[in-house]
Amino acid sequence: MMLLLCAMIWGSAFSVMKSALDTLPPLTLLTVRFLGASAVLALVFHRHLKNLTRAVMRKGALAGVLEAAAYVVQTWGLQDTTPGVNAFLTATYCVLVPFAAWAWFHDRPTGRQVFAGFLCLVGIGLLSLSDSLSMGRGEALSLLCGVLFALQVTAISRFGREGDVLMLTLAQLITAALFCGTLTLVMGERLPAGLGTSEALHLIYLAVICTALPLTLQNVGQSLTPAAPAAVILSLESVFGVLTSVLVGMESPTPRHLVAFVLVFAAVLLGQMTGEKKADPKSLREVS
Repeated sequence: MMLLLCAMIWGSAFSVMKSALDTLPPLTLLTVRFLGASAVLALVFHRHLKNLTRAVMRKGALAGVLEAAAYVVQTWGLQDTTPGVNAFLTATYCVLVPFAAWAWFHDRPTGRQVFAGFLCLVGIGLLSLSDSLSMGRGEALSLLCGVLFALQVTAISRFGREGDVLMLTLAQLITAALFCGTLTLVMGERLPAGLGTSEALHLIYLAVICTALPLTLQNVGQSLTPAAPAAVILSLESVFGVLTSVLVGMESPTPRHLVAFVLVFAAVLLGQMTGEKKADPKSLREVS
């Protein structure tokens, strides 16, 4: 349920992000977004700061670099390809995660997990692709983003079971903010002078609702869920993105959307029927 809520939040955030990018540079926006989310998490869970050990910081730093790099590469890729192709190639992580977990942590995927990932990818393709898929700079960067997200999801599924998952999230956010902030300085970006109320509200919403909250839900949820089915649930972000777009009147539902929704939800159900033993929910007890 935590992963599902995380996917819902991220799926509904596309319109806010698009509006924010109209007036704010992308790297600067990501820096403020991660920095604000770090501050919120540190304030809300200040009692857990004693659990921010070196081991947690190292693991959070690795996850944070992967997270930030994926967002940056995704943003750059979007400049040279369509949003649909960008979303589709990014979503390849739902297929790549079982193999990443196998290569990294020797967690061999089941045939059912692999099939669920491919079924999910077909559904996302029906949602996202409207043009022929070619491999240019934008497409290559979007595919690289999918690889980075696959590694990030795999890392969190393992690291979240080995310490305080809230402090792991905080270390991840701080690292992501430092990563994006360094790139911002290198690229010469800066916040525009005199931010208006609309821009300020966008930044607050993105930092709190679209980053601090869902990333916490993702990390806690993944500490209780195997990597492969977790990736399929998180890929529902694309479905909720289209649903939100339909609800606000930006596009109309089509039979193709319906077929895609059925395929993706079938993949989610199939991914949850793997028969794997769930992680001991000690991380959930630590949160409370």
